[in-house]
Amino acid sequence: MSKALGVIGGMGPAATLAFLDRLQALTPAQGDADHIRVLMDLNPQVPDRNTRPGEARRVLGEMAERLRTAGAEILAMPCNTAHAQADEIRAAGLPFLDMIAITIDRAATAGVQRIGVLATPGGEALYSAALQARGVSPLVLEGDDRAAFMGLVYGVKRGEIGAPARAEMRRLAGALVEAGAQALIAGCTEIPLLLPPDEAPAPLTDSAEALAQACVAACLT
Repeated sequence: MSKALGVIGGMGPAATLAFLDRLQALTPAQGDADHIRVLMDLNPQVPDRNTRPGEARRVLGEMAERLRTAGAEILAMPCNTAHAQADEIRAAGLPFLDMIAITIDRAATAGVQRIGVLATPGGEALYSAALQARGVSPLVLEGDDRAAFMGLVYGVKRGEIGAPARAEMRRLAGALVEAGAQALIAGCTEIPLLLPPDEAPAPLTDSAEALAQACVAACLT
């Protein structure tokens, strides 16, 4: 029998639902009973992780506790930026699958020395520190490109996933490649809704996909 997965979600809702779709698709199953039991708290009211991190920390900890009480045995959170508040989640006492570490393990393959990170400022900081610890140089967007990226992320939360947004995300990914990135990390779970890996200008590691694969492996062990 598989372990029950608790998902701390809602940041944002569309990205969480896309993550659950990946989880289902990646699970080797012949019928309903072969799939993973998922307990989800899809909470769009989590305070903004970039501007109100202290309030977000408290709410995320409460969500983790509720999921444990409901029967979760493993926790995962398909939001990169919120991993800055992961200590409060770990305080619930359940195994927590670290999205940042899992994604770095997949992205930092042999021979790759420079990786472009598409992420919010909070996500950039997490990925930059983790990449540097692995001896890999991170490249991030700056100035107007960073502002454009944040506009796209918040646009996805409003349902803006049309051709103009997709083209702009491709342009931003291309800017990192032009700056010297040999590979890319989609360090925000909204990114794959605009830029699938097969449309990226360089090998792109989708953090939501990486986390979903890790959840399947952990829950079915």
